Amino acid sequence: MIERYESDVIKKIWSPENKFRKWLDVEIAITEVWHGWGEVPDASMKNIRENASFDIARIDEIEKRVKHDVIAFLTSVEESIGQDSAYVHKGITSYDVVDTALSLLMRESLENIISKCESLKKTMLSGAFKYKDLVSIGRTHGIHAEPVVFGIKYLIWYEELIRNIERLKKALDTISVGKISGSVGTYIHFPPEGEDKALKKLDLKPCKVSTQIIQRDRHMEVMFAIASLGSAFEKIAVEIRHLQRTDVLEAEEPFTKGQKGSSSMPHKRNPVKCERISGFARILRGNLSVAMENNVLWHERDISHSSAERVIFPDSFHLVDLMTDDIKFVLEGLVVYPENVKRNLDITNEVYYSQRVLTLLLEKGIPRQKVYELVQDNAMRSWTEKSGFRELIMNDDNINELCSKEELEEAFSEKAMMSGIDKIFDRFRKDL
Repeated sequence: MIERYESDVIKKIWSPENKFRKWLDVEIAITEVWHGWGEVPDASMKNIRENASFDIARIDEIEKRVKHDVIAFLTSVEESIGQDSAYVHKGITSYDVVDTALSLLMRESLENIISKCESLKKTMLSGAFKYKDLVSIGRTHGIHAEPVVFGIKYLIWYEELIRNIERLKKALDTISVGKISGSVGTYIHFPPEGEDKALKKLDLKPCKVSTQIIQRDRHMEVMFAIASLGSAFEKIAVEIRHLQRTDVLEAEEPFTKGQKGSSSMPHKRNPVKCERISGFARILRGNLSVAMENNVLWHERDISHSSAERVIFPDSFHLVDLMTDDIKFVLEGLVVYPENVKRNLDITNEVYYSQRVLTLLLEKGIPRQKVYELVQDNAMRSWTEKSGFRELIMNDDNINELCSKEELEEAFSEKAMMSGIDKIFDRFRKDL
């Protein structure tokens, strides 16, 4: 992870200190189970609880020689408790410790992201109701379609964030498991009831069945939840990037005092945070692909997943943590230009009322294709001649034969056009 993109919270969670602390927590929990069965003397258990520790520099030094991180860790722990180390790591294998501790790290990270997303929900809902009455042009294929209100953009984002929070919570539940079942998952040297007791101390559930490792579809689910959240943030970022284009300029991400947009063009105000979010989202999707590959291992386990996981898990949590902060910063400080929203709405000279005119004529019982051609001819003239669509419709003799001026005026009613908006927002008022 590039240092400038590190999150302080995630950096602490995935630090060597916290990783080894979690390893030691697992080891002590297992040793306490043995103690409860009378297999560890009281004095030894007291020594382990009070004095068991590790030295990261010493672990690194030992690992260079033994080429095994858990053995290096255990050797360092042994140096802190002496002969009582005989009771530590009894009846278990390395990944009983490593995988169970990994679940603890991922749980901490997910809880942090979920908390931030709950806060982000409030930002989105506030923005939605702030711009509830700002009528703007809707775009399909990037082309003007029919009017919406600016606040609906926020509701779309808000609703998707809720779904992503549910995915994160489901992933949290999925990964809140451990395994202390031995080298191939058969409890040969440590019984299932011991696993239950040790994992309860760590607030984890036991896997119903495992091999040497916790099965990687669980980790894949976590990565999917993270990548899905990243995709949602990118959706917001891309929308803002389009809206910030100079020829659109309906909204703009915050541009802080002293910020520079270009080394050569002093006038530039670029959507750099939103562009960064797009870039990070690509990495998350790539890391998800790696997590999916990691689910396919040889027999009871090979080590091909291990090196990749040391990269994708801390990196992905760093990225999604920063993306959450970035999107909150952007939305809280988003500059919206109502005058430009109105200007863009008016660009096409009310041609967006074409479907309402079409519907009015269809209600007269006229064949659909005939009606469509009548309305489309005027719409195309409005596009190409830059003339008012309303005026063209009002002066079309063929249309005037089919309905009254009053009916046509009603077809051009903005109030009627936007009549469904309040009903949409009513669905979200209880969340305020």
